[in-house]
Amino acid sequence: MYQPLESFSKSWIFKRNDPKVEKEDLEKIHLLSEQRASQIWRDYISSDQLHPDHFTDQDWLASESSRATSIKAQWEKAWDSEQAELPEELLAHFASWGEDTAVFFCCHNELVFELSWGVFKRTWKAFLFLDNGSVLVGKKKKQAAQFHSNGWVNLLLRTS
Repeated sequence: MYQPLESFSKSWIFKRNDPKVEKEDLEKIHLLSEQRASQIWRDYISSDQLHPDHFTDQDWLASESSRATSIKAQWEKAWDSEQAELPEELLAHFASWGEDTAVFFCCHNELVFELSWGVFKRTWKAFLFLDNGSVLVGKKKKQAAQFHSNGWVNLLLRTS
């Protein structure tokens, strides 16, 4: 189900001093096996597309009905700052999630991380080195977010 985090070619993002990922949090970040990642991708993201670059209007992420009220928020300014917290818009969008909510940070169909919402909130800056359309979803939750390399995030509601 999991593979060693060290097997991830960019595992250095979790070992930097800035942003710092504490050892206790690092132990709670799980890299899914390719088979399990593919299953999560199919179940939560897309059964047709393998990468965010290929989403079409047929995928829930690209559909108008999935967009939350405040459609987009800026994440890059907070990422570049000394501020440790996620931008307020994201915290508000995910306000119903508990600290222990299981979340998946999905980069593509073979690269998915599993961790808790609490750990993600503390380590989000490391994850956003992977900002090329990656999608954050919660297990059995409707709220989602797609992070883009232009510094913006789409706040979404899953339709399925």
